[in-house]
Amino acid sequence: MKQLAEQALDVATGLGASYADVRIIDSESQFLETKNQRVSAVNFGSSLGAGIRVLYNGGWGFASTQDLTRSGIEQAVKRAVAVAKASAQVMEKPIALAPEPVHDASWSSPCKQDPFAISLEQKLAVLLDAAKIVTAVKGVTLATGSMAFIRDKKFFASTEGSRIEQNFIRSSCGIVANATDDHDRQRRSYPSSFGGQWELAGWEMVGHWDLPGHAQQTAEEAVALLTAPMCPQGTKDVILGSSQLALQIHESTGHPTELDRALGQEINYAGASFLTPDKLGKLKYGSPMVNLVADATTKGSLGSFSYDDEGVQAQCVDLVKDGIFTGYLSSRDTAELIGLKRSGGCMRSESWNRTPIIRMTTISLLPGDAGELDNIIADTKDGIFMDTNKSWSIDQLRYNFQFSTEIAWEIKDGKRGRMLKNPSYGGITPEFWNSCDAIAGASEFITWGVPNCGKGQPSQTMWTGHGAAPSRFRNVKVGIAHKV
Repeated sequence: MKQLAEQALDVATGLGASYADVRIIDSESQFLETKNQRVSAVNFGSSLGAGIRVLYNGGWGFASTQDLTRSGIEQAVKRAVAVAKASAQVMEKPIALAPEPVHDASWSSPCKQDPFAISLEQKLAVLLDAAKIVTAVKGVTLATGSMAFIRDKKFFASTEGSRIEQNFIRSSCGIVANATDDHDRQRRSYPSSFGGQWELAGWEMVGHWDLPGHAQQTAEEAVALLTAPMCPQGTKDVILGSSQLALQIHESTGHPTELDRALGQEINYAGASFLTPDKLGKLKYGSPMVNLVADATTKGSLGSFSYDDEGVQAQCVDLVKDGIFTGYLSSRDTAELIGLKRSGGCMRSESWNRTPIIRMTTISLLPGDAGELDNIIADTKDGIFMDTNKSWSIDQLRYNFQFSTEIAWEIKDGKRGRMLKNPSYGGITPEFWNSCDAIAGASEFITWGVPNCGKGQPSQTMWTGHGAAPSRFRNVKVGIAHKV
């Protein structure tokens, strides 16, 4: 790996590139799925390749290859330089990079038990044990379960002198109970929706979440939702569980603070952002208790790392401080455009065959002083507690949104009451965050993994993380997400 990377840099500088970097990534993966008490999918995968970026006369160029020979690397570098030369001819002004120290480092993500050393039989046994419990509950018509394990070995080198090795192990697990009657269909997911929980961790995370131990409750709630009343329509105080709040953060904080969106560089796919640079340091984004950070150093988070894909060290960046919009997710070239002294370390790529773009890291709402969820419920006179995302919609500027969740409970006079189905809520991003008046404490804080964030053309799917504790929002419009 290292010799090929050095060759790529030598060829790039020999062709006149003012800057070049190369990423070589060796990846392997496992994906397991069950339906009811049968195995429905067992997929193993692997890939190995190199991605090369160059600057020539102020224009970017990128090329990738799986031909990891001296000839293959040379041809890829030549393609990258040719693209950079073409880019330079249509640039309004040359690309400039914010400074970054030279790094010589090696890092591995936290992992107590290597998931690739665990037998396939042991992994499937956990999913099938959970499925047996779920399907035994009357009214359940389908039980699904899944696990995924990914190992990435990445080497980065740049003409500035950085040489960085990183090793990642990502793991996930989850179950879903589907219930159906003559009139309705409902589901409950555990630990979260859309594949369950994802972490930068090993096999130990599967034991922590204990799928069989939560299968009974998951199934019973799915069945109970069939006969639960619809969520009322109107304006209510809404308490969001940490899993739903994670997606709220993703869509209405993570995406709009991507600096390429705010600068209009990323519009065609999923839109731009209402958080334009003129609002930086001025906009009252949320109430004074709202503090949102992009912290790539969060241990075990799916959105964490030690260095991004242009060699910038992981860091914690304030996005919203005491309710004021204060920061962006940035790269070396976008940081330079708005006068930042350093990149926020957010340039990331899906794989060796994609160029790095600005992506979310671990975007979290810091815990508050409300203590436990029960304390917030006890302090709520008329509200709804919603959790576990079911669907989402947000406009092209990340301003108007609507979300639905799998489940909700009515709150009356400080007590959790009847279960509600098909709940939804909507709002306008800054109005919503300004209505936040209670955030639970650190004991309720969970960092959720979101593995399917899409962005870019060609599209890239990225690993992100979002930490949150249950929080209350006043006077939110609520309603029914689906009428039967």
